Amino acid sequence: QVQLVESGGGLVQPGGSLRLSCTASGIWISISDMGWYRQAPGKLRELVADIRSGGVTNYVDSVKGRFTISRDNAKRMVYLQMNSLKPEDTAVYYCNDIRYPRAWGQGTQVTVSS
Repeated sequence: QVQLVESGGGLVQPGGSLRLSCTASGIWISISDMGWYRQAPGKLRELVADIRSGGVTNYVDSVKGRFTISRDNAKRMVYLQMNSLKPEDTAVYYCNDIRYPRAWGQGTQVTVSS
């Protein structure tokens, strides 16, 4: 049974950092293309970073140089290191297989505010 569980969010001041974690039970992430998405209030969910099965990473322009996606295949974990956070990064963050999306997890709230 596939289950996606995100954690690590919280309230942080602008310029701060957070590390998000995603447990991807039932997914062989080593052969999957995994991504981190976010959805801000009143906006559509957007893909902000992905890591392909071969290890190539991609980022949306707004987070390039600030966010880093990584994974631990043995633990079936996907991570998102977020540095230099801005108020516009405030959103609920989700992970999923970007080619074969599964049922969404509950996400983890990230709030960037002073």
